[in-house]
Formats: sequence, structure tokens, C-alpha cells
Amino acid sequence: MKRIFEDRRTALLLLAPALLVYTLVMLVPVVWSLGYTLLDGNAVAGFQYTGFDNFARLADDPKVWQAFTFTLKYAVVITTGQVLLGYVLAVFYVFVLRRSGSVVRTLTFFPVVLPTVAVALLFQKMFEIAPQNGLVNSVLNALGMGSVDWFGSAGTAFFVLALMDIWRSMGFYAVLLYTGLLDIPEEVLESARMDGASGWRLVRQIVLPLSLPVLVSSLIFSINGTLKVFDSVLALTNGGPGLGTTPLTLYMFQTSFSFGDYGYGSTIALLLTLVCLVVTLAVFRSARRDVNA
Repeated sequence: MKRIFEDRRTALLLLAPALLVYTLVMLVPVVWSLGYTLLDGNAVAGFQYTGFDNFARLADDPKVWQAFTFTLKYAVVITTGQVLLGYVLAVFYVFVLRRSGSVVRTLTFFPVVLPTVAVALLFQKMFEIAPQNGLVNSVLNALGMGSVDWFGSAGTAFFVLALMDIWRSMGFYAVLLYTGLLDIPEEVLESARMDGASGWRLVRQIVLPLSLPVLVSSLIFSINGTLKVFDSVLALTNGGPGLGTTPLTLYMFQTSFSFGDYGYGSTIALLLTLVCLVVTLAVFRSARRDVNA
């Protein structure tokens, strides 16, 4: 077997089908999309070569920079909430529940498997103000406070969106980080306890450094997902009110498929790709400095 894999022709022959599928499914669409950035139009009306006009339009478009700002804000808030609460739950699983908390882990993971549209409808009903008050406004009224139009302003709509996405995804990161914490040798923890480390000190000085690789992986996974958020925003707020909760992905979708401007939509997609690349590299470099330190 070793001799077979050392033969380059044989290795290339075995890899060829996977490379062909990857090229056709991933690389060709990416190159095709890059080509669209130099064009104007769509498949129905036809295309016109415009050079770098789409990039000049991108720089002067206030809507795209509003969507860009919202995308970064959403990514920072949701990533922090997902990973932080997920890590707290993972520590709770390991040091409090230990191996007897399968029911709790299942319950916290359950929202992950729910359809996004179903979760969005649930939160719309919970926070609605018309035609009747939802659960949240009913509780506020019972406490003597007035109802809030949660989807009437960008700030409150973002709060509901953040609450929904953190709630439905923190169970996934809890399980992911839990598996990383289980890899910490029990002997190391026992030695630390014998040296007087316990509680927050044990987590900060022993558990956190040893779980840093899986924590960094979770951060990268989370921030790339949140930068590309689409379905939850579309299902809950549809980018409203106005453009208050419109990320780059939704603005790109509307530009390309609602307005039929493939060229400018591809330019927005290129901007999002570069943002994801820069953020991922920044997280990698920061984690490498922490490990070397």
C-alpha cells in the first residue's frame, strides 16, 4: 500500500475524480464570479463589459457600506455570544455534570437541528406586537410596562436576531468545545488541584490554555459563518426595517437576483470573500502569537 501511494501517477489517478468534482463545483464558479465583476447586466438582458466600473460603484455606494458595518457588528456579537456561552456550557458539562449530563446536552443541542424558518417564526410570534401581543410583550404588560415594537427599529430588531441566533447555535459550540475539553488529561487536572488550583483559577490557568486549539477552531468556524449570515436574517426580518438588518449576503442576493445586476452582485460577493479571508488570517495570527507566548 505504501508503495502504491509513493507512485505519483497512481496517487494522481486516485485523486483525479475528487479534484475534478472540486474544480467544477468550487473553482470554476469562483472564477466565473470574478469574471462577472467586469461586466454589467444579467443572463436575460445580456452582458456588457464595463471594466472596473463596478468597483468604483462599490466604493461610492452607501448601502453596501451600511450592510458591511452591520455584517461586522453581527459577526462580532454573535461569534462572541456563541463561543463564550458554548464554552461556559462545555465547562459546565465537564466539571459539574461530568458524564451524567446527556439529557442536558441533548436539550441544549436541540435548537441546532430545528429549521431556521421554524425558529424565526417562533421568535416572530414571541416578540410580535400586532395583531396581538406576543409572549414577551404580554410579560412586559403584566409588569406594568408598555409593549415594544421589536421589529420597528434597527436596534431592537438586531437584539431579537442576535438572541435567536445565539440561542439556536450555542448548543453546537458547547458540544464542539466539550469534546475538546474531554481531551485534557485527567492527570494534569488532578496535579493542578493538588497544587491548590480550583474554580476560576483552574479554568484560567490550566483548562483554557490546553483547550486553545479547539477554541480557535470554534472562533474561525463561527466568525466565517456569521460573516456569511443569510437565512436567519431573511426569515426573521428580511433585512428590515429598511436596511437596518441587511448583511452583505442579503444585499448581494437582492442586487443579483431581485434587480438582475449580476456584475455588481459579484463585486459585493468578492468584498465579502476578502473580509472572510482577512478575518480568518487575523484570528490565526493572533492565536499563533498566544501559543508562542
